[in-house]
Amino acid sequence: MNYDFINGEVLLVDKPLHWTSFDVVAKLRNLCKTKKIGHAGTLDPLATGLLIVCTGKKTKSINEYQNLNKTYQATICLGATTPTYDAEFAPENPKPYEHITEQEVKNAIKKHFLGEISQIPPAYSAIKVQGKSAYQLARKGKEVKLEPRRVHIYRFEVVHFSLSYLDVEIECSKGTYIRSLAHDLGQILGTGAYLTQLRRTKIGEISVEQAKTMTEWIEILSIQR
Repeated sequence: MNYDFINGEVLLVDKPLHWTSFDVVAKLRNLCKTKKIGHAGTLDPLATGLLIVCTGKKTKSINEYQNLNKTYQATICLGATTPTYDAEFAPENPKPYEHITEQEVKNAIKKHFLGEISQIPPAYSAIKVQGKSAYQLARKGKEVKLEPRRVHIYRFEVVHFSLSYLDVEIECSKGTYIRSLAHDLGQILGTGAYLTQLRRTKIGEISVEQAKTMTEWIEILSIQR
């Protein structure tokens, strides 16, 4: 298949672990030989899954894709917290969790984490504070205060319960931080919690199963060059 990156293409990427969304765009920019390229919704380096990349005239569609609901599969660990709300930092503040039941978790989710909710993003995030990304300030040890934002959680299901880990599936509006959901759930349960795995499986009706890995894209686009 020949791609026309100037007139515009939509590339569906299964982002690998440890790559930033910028890493993906930078690599594809080089392969596509186009400066007009961008992605529709950031994924953290420790997350994998669907990343939509648009080139050329199709970059006009980025906002449209960003506004679609997102679906994630995640694993949450109870019994501790981390500064980043995920596994980037070592767990701290250990608390008992053995008494927690699956029904307690489901009750907490139903009461506090469905529908429209108020959520404070993690301090270690890309949100701009005084012209700098919040995570840049947080890594320098500076206090970061972010304003709560309204997000919508359409579905938050416990797929598997096995202390101290929960496997969950979440469908949510744009701008939702799954790391914050994990952290806030731990606060409600009184155990602390943090995210250990995150995978974006859908953006709107577009599935990660339709995407290609970066290895596949590199091979395909190298041949076209």
